Amino acid sequence: MKTVLLTGANGFLGGHLCRELLHRNYAVRAFVRRDSDNRALDGLPVDIWTGDIREAANVRAATYGCDYVIHAGALAQVNPARSRKVVDVNIGGTAAVLAAAIQANVERLVFVGTANVFGFGSRNKPGDENSPYAGARYGLDYMDSKRAATDLVLDAVRNDELPAVLVHPTFMLGPLDYRVTSNALLLALFRRQMVGIPAGGKNYVHVTDVAKATVNALTKGTVGQSYILGHENLSYREFFSLVADETNVSPPALSIPPIAASLIGQLSELPYRLFGRPARLNGAMARVANDKHYFTVTKAIQALDLQQTPIRDAVRQTFDWFRQHTDL
Repeated sequence: MKTVLLTGANGFLGGHLCRELLHRNYAVRAFVRRDSDNRALDGLPVDIWTGDIREAANVRAATYGCDYVIHAGALAQVNPARSRKVVDVNIGGTAAVLAAAIQANVERLVFVGTANVFGFGSRNKPGDENSPYAGARYGLDYMDSKRAATDLVLDAVRNDELPAVLVHPTFMLGPLDYRVTSNALLLALFRRQMVGIPAGGKNYVHVTDVAKATVNALTKGTVGQSYILGHENLSYREFFSLVADETNVSPPALSIPPIAASLIGQLSELPYRLFGRPARLNGAMARVANDKHYFTVTKAIQALDLQQTPIRDAVRQTFDWFRQHTDL
C-alpha cells in the first residue's frame, strides 16, 4: 500500500482529499497544525501527524517513509490584505515541504495552488495556465504568496528534478466545510447579509471534483505542468440568482458599481486601521469583486480527468450538509 503525506489534511479540501485517497486504498499521513479543528477527519483511519509546516525538521520526519506528498496546506486569509503569517506559511511552509520531498525521494509531489496565480479573462477569452499573473494589482498577500510558492515548486522541478505536478483550484463549493471557508458566501446570501451585487464574477467548482483530480495527479499529468481545476464561469448576478433559487430566498436587488464597491471597501478598512479589528470587507476584496475571474479548464479535463459536476448540485449539497450539521 502506497503512503501519501497530506498537508492541510483537516481543511475544507483536505477532508475530501483524505476520503478520496482512502477510497483508492492509499494510506494517509495527515499533517495538521497543533490544537487545530480536526472534525473533517473524525472517524477516518488516517495517521495524524501534528506540527507546523514551517518547521523543516518536523516536516522531514513526517515525510519519511511516504511514497507521495500532496501539499494542500496553506493560509487562505484575505482579510487583512497584508499578513506576515500568510507569507510565512505559504512560502516558508512550501519551501520546507519541497526540501523534505526532495530528501525523501518521493515518487511525486502534487502542489495545490490557486487559479489566482494566473491571469484571468473574459467569458469569451478566459484565462489559462499560460496567462501571466495579474493578482499583484490587488495587494493581497495570499495571492502574492501563492504565486511565489508556485515559483518555488517550478524551481524545484528544474533545479532539483523534483517530480511535481501543480493543480490550481478556482472557487470551491461543497460539503464538509466545518470551519466555513469559501462556503461563507453561500451562507451570507442565505442570511441576506449581502447588500448588493458586485460587477465581477468567478469560476466555481465542486470540491469533490477538485479532490478527485488532485489524487489523479499522483499518477496522471506531466511533471512540471500546472492544471487549473474549475468549472463554471458565472457573474455574481448569475451565481446569486442560482443560490437564491436553490434556497428560496430573494437575491440582492442592488447592483454595486465598481467605483462604489471600491469606496465601500476602503471605508470598511477604517476599523482595522484604527483598532486592529478586520471588518467583513476590505479594499483589496472589493477590487477583486469588481473583476471577472474567468478561466478555462480544458487542460485539466484532458490530462487529469477533471469531472464537471454542475454548480447547482454543489450549492444544493452544501446547504443540505449545513442543515444537517449546523443550526442553519
